[in-house]
Amino acid sequence: MGRSNLCLLAILAMLAAVTAEEMYSDMFDHIDPDHILPNDELRNQYYKCFMDTGPCVTEDQKFFKEHAAEAFATKCRKCTETQKKNVEKIVVWYTENRPDEWNAMVGKLLQDAKKLNITPVA
Repeated sequence: MGRSNLCLLAILAMLAAVTAEEMYSDMFDHIDPDHILPNDELRNQYYKCFMDTGPCVTEDQKFFKEHAAEAFATKCRKCTETQKKNVEKIVVWYTENRPDEWNAMVGKLLQDAKKLNITPVA
């Protein structure tokens, strides 16, 4: 392989590294919404954390809240497969069981995304 080909490969590798989007950490992928959603106390704790009406008590709540607006606005572009499945479970549960809370959460997530200058994906 010639020197110019090696340089081209090196440049392509650097571009790929720069443009490759980092995924959210999978550190909390073991958290199962199927255990949280039916538990009123626990679900309300998460909800209040997301809505800024109560404290974020656990590290996973803090992590999810930190990334929620971006994940929502970008349709979970940086989410792991587990996170995508969990978000889908949460969306379905809230739209079927607590649509008013879901609508309030969507409004808050869109507001937060706007504050972060994240344009929602259509």
